[in-house]
Amino acid sequence: MLEFISQYPYIIVIVALIISGFFTVSQYEKGVIFRFGKVVGVKEPGLNWMIPLIDRVRKVDMRTITMPIPKQKIITKDNVSVDISAVAYYKIVDPVKSIVAIERVMDAINQIAQTSMRNIVGRFQLDEILSERKTINGEITTVLDAHTESWGVIVSVVEIKDIELPESMQRAMAKQAEAEREKRAKIIAAEGEFLSSQKLADTADIMMAHPIALQLRNLQTMAEIAVEKNSTIIFPSQFMGTIQDVKKFMEAEGMKK
Repeated sequence: MLEFISQYPYIIVIVALIISGFFTVSQYEKGVIFRFGKVVGVKEPGLNWMIPLIDRVRKVDMRTITMPIPKQKIITKDNVSVDISAVAYYKIVDPVKSIVAIERVMDAINQIAQTSMRNIVGRFQLDEILSERKTINGEITTVLDAHTESWGVIVSVVEIKDIELPESMQRAMAKQAEAEREKRAKIIAAEGEFLSSQKLADTADIMMAHPIALQLRNLQTMAEIAVEKNSTIIFPSQFMGTIQDVKKFMEAEGMKK
């Protein structure tokens, strides 16, 4: 073997160069081949080969990437200062553009995401930011996707993650929420009183049309008092007339039957 190597050293060099040209691309990657600085092709996942010393390979991750957007201090439309952080999800769909069209695509997306979030959130009032996150997320996603399309990148989702309010604003909102709860409680109580008064008015109309019903109600109340309390009940003299009326009513009903 040593004799063969000493006689044919160039063959060993050629074999070593050929072997050095093999490389692997992972399932989630694409390999962009540069030949003398020019893109000549894209290699798929698996075992691949390039011309040694001439070609260079740049591997591009094709998976969806999660990118946190740092906290931004934003002035809302109604002049309230809030700190908002978000998260963006993007995916490279054109590996050549992601290398050739932009330098450090992740840093570029991060910067444009921060700028877009400040511009878009600043057009909304505080109440709208708290209640219409879905709309704001959609607008930020649309703006980012429009910017990154020429870079071979698709921004799929942008979600506002956290909103921090000043302490003074938190106290004001807490007072407002408490006042709203008290308002609803008073309205509900007033509605209950209104319904109760309507029922009492209906009852009074019925008793006015049937006086004996009032007398029977008085007797029922007396019976309830006697059951709950072991006490002596003194009937006023006018109440005896009530009892007589009830007896007459009962006798009249019996005669009808």
